[in-house]
Amino acid sequence: MPAGDAFSARQEQDIAKAIATAEAQTGLRFSVYVGSVEGDLRAQALRLQRRLADADQAVLVVVDPRRNQLEIVTGVEAKRQVDDRAAALAAAAMASTFALGDLAGGIVNGLGSLMEHAQKAPVLHGGQP
Repeated sequence: MPAGDAFSARQEQDIAKAIATAEAQTGLRFSVYVGSVEGDLRAQALRLQRRLADADQAVLVVVDPRRNQLEIVTGVEAKRQVDDRAAALAAAAMASTFALGDLAGGIVNGLGSLMEHAQKAPVLHGGQP
């Protein structure tokens, strides 16, 4: 997550904690990118997501504050736990907090929403789901 001057140290800690909690609760990998994105936001978000380690298990949140846009993309395996509905609910949670001028709080809220709405991966017992 490029921090630049966008976040205070405390806000960076809050976002890092939200990422760690979401990962621990879902077993997925979460990443957040905040910055200017040139061109089509969705296409750029997909390109960034594919470059992540464990891309199939990854959920990427891309926020372009300059354009007031955000995109949530998931890897092939992550999509089983974070469906379009979960992503849309998280995006709505983020957008409403962003509208109040709270970029870091919106990201934390969105990660929390993704975590809450993510379906748990099935636990395998003796090789059977």
